[in-house]
Amino acid sequence: MMTEEQLASRLVQGMEALKLNATEQQVQQLLDYLQLLVRWNQAYNLTAVRDPAEMISKHLLDSLSILPYVEGQQITDVGSGAGLPGIPLAIMRPEMSVLSIDSNGKKTRFQFQVKSALKLDNFMVQQARTETFQPATRSQQLVSRAFASLGDFLRLTQPLATEDARWLAMKGQYPEDELKDLPEGFLCQQSHLLQVPGEEGQRHLLILVKQA
Repeated sequence: MMTEEQLASRLVQGMEALKLNATEQQVQQLLDYLQLLVRWNQAYNLTAVRDPAEMISKHLLDSLSILPYVEGQQITDVGSGAGLPGIPLAIMRPEMSVLSIDSNGKKTRFQFQVKSALKLDNFMVQQARTETFQPATRSQQLVSRAFASLGDFLRLTQPLATEDARWLAMKGQYPEDELKDLPEGFLCQQSHLLQVPGEEGQRHLLILVKQA
């Protein structure tokens, strides 16, 4: 098991490889989130990943790898589970409002605990099913990390999105079959191969929009 110093070093090196600048406070918040995730995972099985060192690459750095493609002042994380990628994004973009939606009570309680412990004023949590959630305002940017197929992601979240919204879909292998099944009126505007430090498997980010 890695020491806290070794975990911190692994995180900082990974963020440097991603060319991300972080303050000491942001690094500490990410590490505090990791410790809470490890602790809660022992009781509530929030993630199948058990090793804290693996969590850094598979969860933290994976979430942070999309930062260069996140725009604007607001994002909605759909089916966020243990708060991924929403919590790392909220830590790194304190000026951005992050709304996290998940239907699982254990997972949203954990997210509330993280929000409180890390004093993340820009991070909001809603326990709700995506298809029945009725937001006060629609989102210009939505993200999902292994939440559903591309088609289901778009179909389920259309009522949450503005007309000019961007959908950021985090995927493993390039989803050619799913791209053939996009709902009518949608297109893949950008596709990015993500290089996640410590991760050997392929990672992709697809940015989807409504056709003008």
